[in-house]
Amino acid sequence: MSRRQAESRPLGRLTPREREVLELMAQGRSNAAIAERLVVTERAIAKHTSNIFAKLDLEVSDDDNRRVLAVLAYLDQGR
Repeated sequence: MSRRQAESRPLGRLTPREREVLELMAQGRSNAAIAERLVVTERAIAKHTSNIFAKLDLEVSDDDNRRVLAVLAYLDQGR
């Protein structure tokens, strides 16, 4: 798959670090646990998470949990 094709897919827009954060989210880890594992601050993880939501077009909603929707997108990538 070319870079252009990858970037046209929502997960293809994520940086390697954002993908790493999303993978850890999919493992059920909290922001604090992800920060500890990646040896960064929780604030850095919050920023990565915010970027993930934006790149996956997951807007704030009273009806949806963006973290769960992001993980579902990650798990669905192989289909």
